[in-house]
Amino acid sequence: MAGLLTVSAKTTPFPFAAIAAASYTQKAKIEYDEAASGLTLDLDGTQLTTEEDTVKALAKAGGLSDDSAKTPAYFALAKTLSTVAAVPQIVSALDSLDDYLAYRTYLVGHDITAADWIVWGALRGNIKILGFLKNNLHTHIVRWYNHLESLDSTRDAVASLMEAKASKARANQKTASSFALGLQNAKEGEVVTRFPPEPSGYLHIGHTKAAILNQYFAKMYKGKLLIRFDDTNPSKERAEFEETILEDLKLLDIQGDKVSHTSDYFDQIYELAIQMIKTGKAYADDTEQAQMREERGAGIASKRRDASVEENLARFEEMKKGTAEGLRWCIRAKMSVDNPNKAMRDPVIYRCNILPHHRTGAAWKIYPTYDFACPVVDSLEGVTHALRTNEYRDRNPQYQWMIEALGIRPVNIWDFSRLNFIYTLLSKRKLHWFVDHGLVRGWDDPRFPTVRGIRRRGMTVEALTQFMLSQGPSQAVVSLEWDSIWALNKKIIDPVAPRFWAILKNKPVPVTITGGPAAIEVKTLPKHKKNPDVGEKTTVYSSSLLVEQDDALSFDDNEEITLMDWGNAIVRSKTVDASGAVTGITMELHLDGDFRRTKKKITWLSQPTAEHPLVNATLFDYDYIITKKKLEEGDDVKDFVTPVTEFHEDAVADANVQSLAKGDIIQFERKGYYIFDGVVEADGVKTWEFIHIPDGRAASLASKAGAATGTATPAENAKLQESSKAKKIKKTKAAEALSSALPDAATKMYGVERVFDAEDVDVEGATKMYKVSSVYDI
Repeated sequence: MAGLLTVSAKTTPFPFAAIAAASYTQKAKIEYDEAASGLTLDLDGTQLTTEEDTVKALAKAGGLSDDSAKTPAYFALAKTLSTVAAVPQIVSALDSLDDYLAYRTYLVGHDITAADWIVWGALRGNIKILGFLKNNLHTHIVRWYNHLESLDSTRDAVASLMEAKASKARANQKTASSFALGLQNAKEGEVVTRFPPEPSGYLHIGHTKAAILNQYFAKMYKGKLLIRFDDTNPSKERAEFEETILEDLKLLDIQGDKVSHTSDYFDQIYELAIQMIKTGKAYADDTEQAQMREERGAGIASKRRDASVEENLARFEEMKKGTAEGLRWCIRAKMSVDNPNKAMRDPVIYRCNILPHHRTGAAWKIYPTYDFACPVVDSLEGVTHALRTNEYRDRNPQYQWMIEALGIRPVNIWDFSRLNFIYTLLSKRKLHWFVDHGLVRGWDDPRFPTVRGIRRRGMTVEALTQFMLSQGPSQAVVSLEWDSIWALNKKIIDPVAPRFWAILKNKPVPVTITGGPAAIEVKTLPKHKKNPDVGEKTTVYSSSLLVEQDDALSFDDNEEITLMDWGNAIVRSKTVDASGAVTGITMELHLDGDFRRTKKKITWLSQPTAEHPLVNATLFDYDYIITKKKLEEGDDVKDFVTPVTEFHEDAVADANVQSLAKGDIIQFERKGYYIFDGVVEADGVKTWEFIHIPDGRAASLASKAGAATGTATPAENAKLQESSKAKKIKKTKAAEALSSALPDAATKMYGVERVFDAEDVDVEGATKMYKVSSVYDI
């Protein structure tokens, strides 16, 4: 390589066009330097610092430059597309670009040029545009985009970026571990941590951080981890949730040294509450809840605050019996009336509940609140360090007050930030709503942020652990993107995921190979070309193949392509039906051809025979279940439900997948990573089901749900739908820039008059020959 392209992985907006052009032309090596302020290209003694100049220089050096007068307009369009956010501008530009590409393979001429890379990079860097492309309303752009994205050079460039980001994450993790991930007053062999879930639902990714950190510190100090169920509210808790939580922890490779329940200590907690009342540090109160909340906020003392010890004990006894009188009362700690920290304003520590408890039955009619039981049981069980999210920070003084008031063993508190993700619900109540209304199949649904949901979707324990520890002691409460954790997961699974092939059933194309084997041949190949330890698979070779419709559509007459794991072949003929779909292809095998010179590397399968059948497969993908990044307190979840969140494609896969066990992670080459979800059988036909694993790229995480996308507001989606039907939105500057690039929109190939300026011309039918089933690789 003659040059060096230096760029930081955290550059915003990221110069995708520059790294793609460098990889495609092989005229510059890509080097990631986090100290770099932008990008720099050193090429043949010249130093360039803008993406536009970089792409032009690389294109010229690689023989991609052209003399078209349209090219400058595309560079101007790219500048606009990289930052545009308004829906009318986006839609107008995409509509015009889609119309232009209806009869063209590339933007300028008959091969890839700098114009293609600069516009592709602008689209790839705009998450909102990617979300719109997922709607499949601009099929010609999608075809063109997917072609550029699927090139080996593009994949290599993007992979290098992900590697740089993953390396940065690992560096952050090491930094956090080296100077911050430590517990105060911790002694090796004496540390005891605890994970105290409430048995009222399934564990979700928010709980995962707490569970992983507790186990991490217990092992770090050669101490113990306690799993304690905080079962103090019989109204919400059930025994079956305890079993599922333990199963969830097992899915995370977390196992405590002891499993206990707060209910194991009800007798001791009750005696300590009696002690609090007798020492004048607690009192009985019958103030109604709304009034109590108002008085606490205003700093007004309860009228019962100065009741005598005898009165308080008598009312506590009525509560214990569960009488009608007792149901009116609660016990409050006598801390403060007007402390600036409202958590210190006489919190409730006991309340009455006559519902049976799932472990103690009807033995108790009174139950301690979490704020009282937690410090008490932590102290009684020997916990040395209580790890809590910083949403409890205001309650930390309350926690210590309880311990001091009772004169029991002190416990250290260690704060960490709560984990939140965009487009993600962590509220058990809201998740229950989705389950109850049948919008998901259960608590292990891949759309759910539950531990079993994300594990079922292909998240590894190693990725979860590394990600949680990389957060370190950060106190910032932020809504994280999902890209970082999925990119880290990809880094872990890529070296060990076996490679298989699948062909979509959407109009698969039969291919006849001339010069191929006279009879079927079976060869043994590695499941992973770079890791022979993954094992071997069998590949069937014959002169009758199947390829995907999208691949077949992209073939030109006499074009030389590469059949992966075989060699080159030349497309000699194609048959096409009235709809524009390819119905058959003849290829001539050309094993002497150089695969490095072909632009298309194609997966294929030998047509099935009785001895060598193919396997029916269904490939599932999922969308976010809500359309808003973060639901506010007053938001009704029903108003933000994504209309369609499950997508599937029928395919046939090579027979090697029959050896997979449920939960195995694989890669279907040129499609992505998948986790095997099991076999279903209907009418005697077995189908292997696979769930797509996001790889961290922006497009794989963009909304896929028709018009209602997670990247636009409901109002924006309405505008998008209206535009896609009528296409009458006034052209904006972005569209005008594109229009100026099309001074002679009519192509000489077809000898027709210019049509794109004619308002009354319907070109919808043109899309039929380019229909695609998904944007699986944007």
